[in-house]
Amino acid sequence: MNTVVALSTPRGRGALAVIRLSGPEAMAIAQRMARVGAFEPRRATLTTLRAGDEVLDQVLVTCFPAPHSLTGEDVVEISCHGSPAIVRRIIDATLESGAALAGPGEFTLRALSNGKINLAQAEAIRDLIAAQTDAAVKQAARQLNGELSKTLDPFKEKLVHVIVLLESALEFVEDDLPAPQVNQVEETLNSVITGVDRLSQSYGAGRLLQDGAKIVITGRPNVGKSSLFNGLVKSERAIVTEVPGTTRDTLSESIDLGGVPVVLTDTAGLRETSDNVESLGIERTHRAMGDADLVLLVLDGSNELGPEDEELLKQTADIRRLVVMNKSDLPSFQPVARCVEDVEAINVSARTGDGLSALHSAILNRLNSAGAENGSLLITNARHYDLLCSAKRELELARACFSHRHSEELVLDPLHNALKLLGQITGETTTEDILSEIFATFCIGK
Repeated sequence: MNTVVALSTPRGRGALAVIRLSGPEAMAIAQRMARVGAFEPRRATLTTLRAGDEVLDQVLVTCFPAPHSLTGEDVVEISCHGSPAIVRRIIDATLESGAALAGPGEFTLRALSNGKINLAQAEAIRDLIAAQTDAAVKQAARQLNGELSKTLDPFKEKLVHVIVLLESALEFVEDDLPAPQVNQVEETLNSVITGVDRLSQSYGAGRLLQDGAKIVITGRPNVGKSSLFNGLVKSERAIVTEVPGTTRDTLSESIDLGGVPVVLTDTAGLRETSDNVESLGIERTHRAMGDADLVLLVLDGSNELGPEDEELLKQTADIRRLVVMNKSDLPSFQPVARCVEDVEAINVSARTGDGLSALHSAILNRLNSAGAENGSLLITNARHYDLLCSAKRELELARACFSHRHSEELVLDPLHNALKLLGQITGETTTEDILSEIFATFCIGK
């Protein structure tokens, strides 16, 4: 492989920047630019880089000889001052010395090719960089440490054992399998199917950790939507007045809700109006509701529900929603049971904060994100989820064929398919086309 170079810290101006080289000429390029005979491995060395007679910068150079490096190749990391001009000059000098610009995720791809990590761990690096909350960081770190691979290994070992047993029966045994072995195969298949299904079912919570959720607060004017928005955001972001229709446009804020990255949107109150500006805001409210993962329908619990409230309840009945009865701090507040029959609702006071904790829990439950908080391993990658679902279908087909005592060939074919699908998660059976597609989503320099 050739030697590649890229900036590994974010682009832009900063105190420091890190430029990384990997490949057979990485050490030689650094030595030529620093005009030294050699660098001590894994020890930062203060030196001056030059291009011809021109001084580029005073830097720290750290060398990691193969195979004990990030990529399994010779790796050099140059810590320089974070001026974009300096970074550009150093990278240009390495290119003139024979390096090539790295592509997206090329350092990680080389680590994968050289057996330093598997594909699931490589994707975890991307997820770790993209993580928006502490919970997402923890999940990515667990997968980077190989926990997903370790979870899948027993499934694959069990499948190999069943495949060997059936292959042996196909080749060497004239009679049917004895009853103990039949029971063993059935128990093994049931066990693997249950484990694969449990893992795939965690994707609902895992997807939310990775991608986040859109939550829209809606309701009639003056029911306390903006006050609830401020309470959830824990900041006076929205203007709150007693004048109905104060909020004319959507207002969004990103928050961490129980480890789930959430974009929370306050909207204009829904009502009939002849005001053109307010009408535009109401139109945007309907669009935001259509794009939302969850709608918080806020009702004024201090007044009797009117026809407009009942209409909103009907309009939102078929979407994922939570009914929030606001103003529980007022003497005229009516309990949920007296206001909304057969509708689950949460009593809150946006003004005092009472009930917001219960609302947090209800939101997380409605988003099916319980796994984000219970410490279990979650599937956060859509590719992994699709492969697990496909593997489960193949396993169920194999189990059905075996239960009906079909020939070993008909049982073995889906078993081999399932084993191959599970191997694609960790990269054991992944094609070059799929690898190219995956690593195209990585940032350059990683």
